[in-house]
Amino acid sequence: MTRFGDFDTLCKDTPSYPWCNLFYRQVLHHNSSVLTDASLPTVSAGMGVNPTCTIPRMGHDGSLGNIANIVVCALSMVFTAVLIWTTNKRKAAVGRIELRTFLILYFLTLPLQLITTGSFLEQGSTALVALTAVHAGLVAAVFWSLLANALVATQVVEDGTPSSLVPFYFFTVCFFAATTYISLDVGLTITHTFGPSNPPAALHSIPVFVLTSIWPAASALIYFGIMTYIVLVVLNEVRPMWFYILSAALFVLSQLDYFLLSRVICKGSSEKIDGSFVATILETAAVGVLYLAWKSITEESWDEDAYYPS
Repeated sequence: MTRFGDFDTLCKDTPSYPWCNLFYRQVLHHNSSVLTDASLPTVSAGMGVNPTCTIPRMGHDGSLGNIANIVVCALSMVFTAVLIWTTNKRKAAVGRIELRTFLILYFLTLPLQLITTGSFLEQGSTALVALTAVHAGLVAAVFWSLLANALVATQVVEDGTPSSLVPFYFFTVCFFAATTYISLDVGLTITHTFGPSNPPAALHSIPVFVLTSIWPAASALIYFGIMTYIVLVVLNEVRPMWFYILSAALFVLSQLDYFLLSRVICKGSSEKIDGSFVATILETAAVGVLYLAWKSITEESWDEDAYYPS
């Protein structure tokens, strides 16, 4: 019976689910009998633990790795870099520094996603576990920075000042450090505090599940609620709200694609690609629309009236 915090079903049925990299090594070192032919041998194994469909490691059986998502991640990096540059140019816009930080953090997740889901590195290797742990830490930090951008938009404290930036960066570092450490402990069993899973086949870790699944969903929902209040009640505007609705819809669609269609695409392509590239496109599009939403409620130059809700 699946419990809260079990990853066994996700690692079996969701191709290119990065957090499975943490459990593969854990199982390999503590109870390798859990692994089936679908996850062995390690030198050519694709992502997942006993997956129903997976892309073989690059260079084995003619595999190019997760080539579609590799290309999309690279293009998304270019697109996000442009967003960072344009955000930085809007000197007078409220929350510019905080949004720029969010975009930088998202940008940093992309090369890690490219590596941790690209079927480059050997399953069970220390390098893959370490990079996956850092990836998890950045994802947790990204969603804190997203939520913090909504808090900054309320102007409870003035944006860009120490009273805003100190807690913003403090909690960004806290989420990154805590999630990275916990993920490393799960993957490498450094202290036995967060691992190994019991029973091994359950791939169980409540902290990793909360920080990589529950926390992102909760912070995105709270962000949407706060921005809805600011746009509709404080600013009494409607048009910017459509940007936030579109961004939320794109994010939800990306998750639905990832968890529901990825295996279908994997099997349909004979394990050449999966749905992760579609999810990455939708996620990056959601970030782009989020930028447009922010742009629509802020001013670009000091000569214009800036947005300061009372």
